[in-house]
Amino acid sequence: MRHCVMPRGHNGRTVNRRPFLLLLAAGLTLILAHLSPVRAQPVGVAPAPLRVASAFDPQTLDPHAIALLYHTRVVFQVYESLVNRDERFRLEPGLALSWQAVQPTVWRFKLRPGVLFHVGTPFTADDAVFSIERAITAPSQRAFQLKGVAGARKVDALTLDVLLEAPDAVLPEKLHYIGMMSRAWAERHGVQRAQDFNGKQETHAVRHANGTGPMRLERYEPDVRTQLERHAQWWGWSDRRSGNLGRVEFVTVKSDATRLAALASGEVDLVLDPPYQDIARLKADARIALVQTADIGQQYLVFDLASPELRDSDVKGRNPWRDLRVRKAVYHALNMPLIIDKVLRGQGQPTGALLSPLVDGSPAELDKRLPYDPARARQLLGEAGYPNGFSVTLDCVNVAWRENVCQAMAAMLTQVGIRTQLRSSPSSTFFPKLTQGTASFIEYGWTATPDAWNSLNGLFRTHDKAGLGTFNAGRYSNPKVDALIDTMRTEPDLTRRRAMVSTVLRLVADDLPYIPLYRRTISWAMSKKVQAVMWPNDAIELRWVRVR
Repeated sequence: MRHCVMPRGHNGRTVNRRPFLLLLAAGLTLILAHLSPVRAQPVGVAPAPLRVASAFDPQTLDPHAIALLYHTRVVFQVYESLVNRDERFRLEPGLALSWQAVQPTVWRFKLRPGVLFHVGTPFTADDAVFSIERAITAPSQRAFQLKGVAGARKVDALTLDVLLEAPDAVLPEKLHYIGMMSRAWAERHGVQRAQDFNGKQETHAVRHANGTGPMRLERYEPDVRTQLERHAQWWGWSDRRSGNLGRVEFVTVKSDATRLAALASGEVDLVLDPPYQDIARLKADARIALVQTADIGQQYLVFDLASPELRDSDVKGRNPWRDLRVRKAVYHALNMPLIIDKVLRGQGQPTGALLSPLVDGSPAELDKRLPYDPARARQLLGEAGYPNGFSVTLDCVNVAWRENVCQAMAAMLTQVGIRTQLRSSPSSTFFPKLTQGTASFIEYGWTATPDAWNSLNGLFRTHDKAGLGTFNAGRYSNPKVDALIDTMRTEPDLTRRRAMVSTVLRLVADDLPYIPLYRRTISWAMSKKVQAVMWPNDAIELRWVRVR
């Protein structure tokens, strides 16, 4: 689904004229036909308040410490990136007005003049250089996204060069969600490096923020609320697309019923994660606007392939997950259409592909599941030497709909002999297990970008501490896959790039280190006085939200 290494400015001028990027943009434009964003319409400019309810707390305000969507929804209202995305999810100028590859391993970015941080200091190339180098340095959770970036250097006050280890045809794509921080502010508060989120480190940047975005942090009460105020000096308010928000409060409400009750009573204006069992009712409620789109991301089951002995199991001295027959048994044991129908109330679709067909290069023919066949599952377990099955613990984040899906899968696996105990935990506990590879069996979701490289590098590349395979929770490793991912990063030809994506996904599908599960339908429930743009990654952009 992606477009865009070829952004256009508001005047229609092409930002980057390199031929290979023109080809890439042209090809990816076709994919955008699958998107149908909800577009805000002008209804006035008077600043208005907005209350948003979700089951999730941001956990930290450090823009380089986290990568989970649920956490970054708040953070990236405060911090901006050099590149942004428009209403149709295509790249467009952000804090950088233009960019071009001036050498094979050097990209030059021209910065937007007159941008102010929330404390009133100007944003310059010094801050951009600092932010990029902070993002690529451990313990940043954004390093995987910028693999191959060697550093950055200042050219002048409003120009910087991003330096690469090797040519990278789609570098601008990777700079989205790389938040720009103030070097002086970071040095003043001792946060020159990203917070070690997995190590539960507390720093000044966890509960304080100083970005350039449309909203500034007013107050953060962990697990209660995050209050944002309009940044009156934000450079983008004059854009015709801009909204009219004056104050935004994100409130953390774990209970599904309580979130919807608050929406019905007018206590909140927008619920980002309405429960699936209530979607039909919300559609019929004349007081509520329900907006939906297909998710570019999806859910997986992932196996620990690194441990010689399976943890949290009654199997001793070996790891059943290392046997492909056992992994296929798991696949055959899961009736995903039934789970989607009964648990998700039809708000999703089963998937056999490891990346959505909306991701450029993902073959549509791979999006077909192995059949639900519990008898075949039991047969495979017997052939692998587990005729009586075995026990295992499945880790799942304690979000209602995901937990319910995990419960259903655990029951189905138990029926074929894989006696599955569910262990649900909050994201603050779950996320370190994911990134540190300490779970034996884990369910998690991945939100892709239209360009495949970030996903392939994050999920399927052999894990190391230098930013490769950061979210490869099962520590899968295939040298052929690694070589293709590394080659693809520097490949400028779109046709060859897509072929590499296809080959990687076919190789991983054959190895089956992941079980693809489903792609959900993204839904927001809101007051009819609210108008917003919905992206296929479930992120909200407050800069475009209008409240009547």
